[in-house]
Amino acid sequence: MEPIRIGIIGVGQIGKHHLDAYERLRQAEVVAVADINATELQSVADRYGVPHMYTNFRELLARDDITAVDVCLHNNYHAQVSMAAMRAGKHVYCEKPIAGSLTDAMAMVSVAKETQRKLHIQLANLYARETRVAKRLIEDGRLGNLYHARSTGFRRRGRPYVDGYGTQAFVNKQTAGGGALFDMGVYHISQMLYLLNLPKVDRISGKIYQETGMNERRKQESGYNVEELGMGFVRFDGGMTLDVIESWAIHLNKFEGSYVVGSEGGVRLNPLSFHHTLGDMDIDATFDLDADDFRRHALYENEDAYDSSERHWAAALQGRVELLPTAELALETMLISEGIYLSDRLGREVEAAEVLEHSHSTALDV
Repeated sequence: MEPIRIGIIGVGQIGKHHLDAYERLRQAEVVAVADINATELQSVADRYGVPHMYTNFRELLARDDITAVDVCLHNNYHAQVSMAAMRAGKHVYCEKPIAGSLTDAMAMVSVAKETQRKLHIQLANLYARETRVAKRLIEDGRLGNLYHARSTGFRRRGRPYVDGYGTQAFVNKQTAGGGALFDMGVYHISQMLYLLNLPKVDRISGKIYQETGMNERRKQESGYNVEELGMGFVRFDGGMTLDVIESWAIHLNKFEGSYVVGSEGGVRLNPLSFHHTLGDMDIDATFDLDADDFRRHALYENEDAYDSSERHWAAALQGRVELLPTAELALETMLISEGIYLSDRLGREVEAAEVLEHSHSTALDV
């Protein structure tokens, strides 16, 4: 098949990660890049051999030889740029989280339906081998009736900018919208929602913290005003539950991995293990993921379409596979994260409808 012609909007830290991924992908060709920083734009275009550059992303969208765009901007810029791209007839691949607020995320999903354009969100954990094997175990009925899951993410001191990497924009609500939950929690919460088959959120309770010491000069320079630790408890329609703990900074060693439990078994991630009763004996099993991965690629058509977010995106645009519901997963993840913020602010459990009522747009124009 002919490679999909793609334009990238934003060539900063995240944009370069996406360009690296496309360099390894023969199914896609990056033909244009856009960024307001002309010097960095020229440097990146030269480094990756991209022929066309624009300091105004709308000029990139005007090209009729581009099928899709990849939005690699800070969170609060996602909505306006993605919606403009879809209205210009382009399919959109957007960096996580889907947007800076639930309101903006819902608007993006609505425009995707209105324009009949594909909207794909970068949720890298969906393509991890352990996620794919856990999903097969669940779909095969090995866990029985699912009833609870845990979403965990750990960094001991890994806050952007104040701990030595990244820019101020990652830790300021004006551009980022949120902290640990928006930056890393989106990966782990969406992974659990995917394994649980995207249940509908009923109620949320939560608490956020910013307690761990940090470099005072960097704190003042950045205007650091987001959470470093987010914790929550989610009740779904039908009775399933999920608890969440996501850390950018905490005085502890590594958390245990996320898990899903059911009436017949349980699966823990990172590393992957399966827990079951056999002959009235408790059994704990591990997996040879390398051997499984080899066999899957040797025996099944289009298995490569699930190796990474970018590979899946290109395969879906080529019509080889159906696009996973990443926009819907990202939307529910945003509902949970914003629900934790609202619960913390109000000091009580909140209903899903309340979260939407309190949500407001944080979208910024480029």
